[in-house]
Amino acid sequence: MLPVVAIVGRPNVGKSTLFNCLTRSRRAVVADVPGVTRDRQYGVVRQPGHPFIVVDTGGLDVGARGFEALVSRQSRRALEEADVAILLLDAREGLTTGDRELAELTRRECARVLVVGNKMDGLERGTPLLEFHALGLGDPIGISAAHRSGIGRLGDALASLFPAPEAPAPRESVAGPRIAVVGRPNVGKSTLINRCAGEERVVAHEQPGTTRDSVEIPIRLGSLSCTLIDTAGIRRRSRVSEAVEKFSVIKALEAIHSSDAVVLLLDATQSVSEQDARLLGHVIEAGRALAIGVNKCDCLSETQRRRVRSELERRFTFAEFAYLHFMSARQGHGVKALLHSAVAAHRAAHTRFPTGELTRALQEAVARHPPPMVRGRRIRLRYAHQGGAAPPRLIVHGNQTEAVPEAYRRYLAGAFRRRFALRGTPLLVEFRTGENPYQGRRNELSERQRRRRKRLIRHARK
Repeated sequence: MLPVVAIVGRPNVGKSTLFNCLTRSRRAVVADVPGVTRDRQYGVVRQPGHPFIVVDTGGLDVGARGFEALVSRQSRRALEEADVAILLLDAREGLTTGDRELAELTRRECARVLVVGNKMDGLERGTPLLEFHALGLGDPIGISAAHRSGIGRLGDALASLFPAPEAPAPRESVAGPRIAVVGRPNVGKSTLINRCAGEERVVAHEQPGTTRDSVEIPIRLGSLSCTLIDTAGIRRRSRVSEAVEKFSVIKALEAIHSSDAVVLLLDATQSVSEQDARLLGHVIEAGRALAIGVNKCDCLSETQRRRVRSELERRFTFAEFAYLHFMSARQGHGVKALLHSAVAAHRAAHTRFPTGELTRALQEAVARHPPPMVRGRRIRLRYAHQGGAAPPRLIVHGNQTEAVPEAYRRYLAGAFRRRFALRGTPLLVEFRTGENPYQGRRNELSERQRRRRKRLIRHARK
């Protein structure tokens, strides 16, 4: 196991900036606003000879109440599982009463603590760190995470606390497919993540917009293994005004494109909105395997549940292939079935089809319902083969395929789905026309026919 290093400190001291700096990524949302980070974010630092896992945390406040207390609880859990804690302080503000309280808390929770003064750029070297000695936690290290200054010294200080590994550091592994959980704010995404993780892994609160970062959590439920990605709630663009929320929405959309499958979570107590349909369309355009979860169904009667199902079937006709589950993240009802469907959709997206079976399925579909006539000539579809996966892409060859109507394309896609029992994934059907060997030779043939006619006329006259 790699050693774990937790970054803790007051809000807005630069913890997420240091996390991104150490992991050489942009996974954590960074803004000049206190309280941006709320959940634990994990990353691997591949320092030569001494790799370790680093944990970004929200602001730790000893006397926090309400929602801030949930964020502080996440930071405390990071300290409990850490081998080393980085107590990050603001060198520009100096030592505060809150820093002293955090130092006492960190000393109690973690055996090894490293005091780091951030935002040292433009300050006299060493002088702002003198008062940090009063914490009694050893010599502080001065850095500027935003400018990557002093990061080498920090890495050396951390390496001195870890034993050298006997074997090369393993690559960061991902358990099973990566499944992004998306939806509007306050539909229960974080509650679903916590239910699957079996712990309060991310902050879940009735306040909309709780999640800011896209947080990856490995999950194992019996024989099922996957990595769930908790994302920020996506609202209509016109309602997104804060810069932090804009970054969070971008992170959520990036999570869709980087995932293997998507769980779209809906709120059963609210009607299906235009934003839900737009978000579903975005998932399909990205070509991701899909499962739809209708959350908070424990609040519905059987009659209300049938009404919701009818509305979904009417509004989401373009996503008939998707798995649909009524579930309750809070109670745990239907959660495991939803995840199994998401994993099954991921497998379906990587299905390989033999060319012979695809061609037979095409011929059967054409025999049942032939393509239309174009300028008095029948469109002929000869054979099909697979051109790619995730999502499956089927190439149909024939003549005049550029004139195939969109309705017939949908008919063929449905025929292929039924033939191969394909669920949970978009299916792309493309058409290609074979080269016509007589293309461009019409004038040449006409001239040849005229010369032959003239010879026949001369021969007849003789």
